Amino acid sequence: MTGDQATGPFEPATGDGPEAVGADREAAVRTAFEGLLHIRRVLDATGPAQWERLQPVRAVALTLEAAGIEPSAVGPQGERCATGYRVSAGDQAAAVRVEWLGPPGSGAEYAANEALRRCAAALRPLGWVALEYRGPRRHHYLEVEPAR
Repeated sequence: MTGDQATGPFEPATGDGPEAVGADREAAVRTAFEGLLHIRRVLDATGPAQWERLQPVRAVALTLEAAGIEPSAVGPQGERCATGYRVSAGDQAAAVRVEWLGPPGSGAEYAANEALRRCAAALRPLGWVALEYRGPRRHHYLEVEPAR
């Protein structure tokens, strides 16, 4: 979905939807992220606010997108069509999993280590703990949760 085609409430790019691009999209991301930071200021929160803790997938995806890190995307047939981050629910309630995925042959697995480090660097200053793990077939990912 391009920013020009957006309808309904803003949704951050998790990497499991269509490509989200365009000047309107950039403006919407900036506005949403400024709103998140404003909530933190109003609540005098030093880390993720209650809204972020209740919706960690959305909060982490918004933070990554606002940092200018590219999300992955899927095409109309469900095939991965863009290389970038994918945010999904983690194994525990407050945890989020961040992976670096791309279309077959894109080399995403070779770029994953550096890309995930960029993701962690965007999340940590905002009060998220991002730990790197290696899963089956040496697949690297981050497990992200709010700092205690």
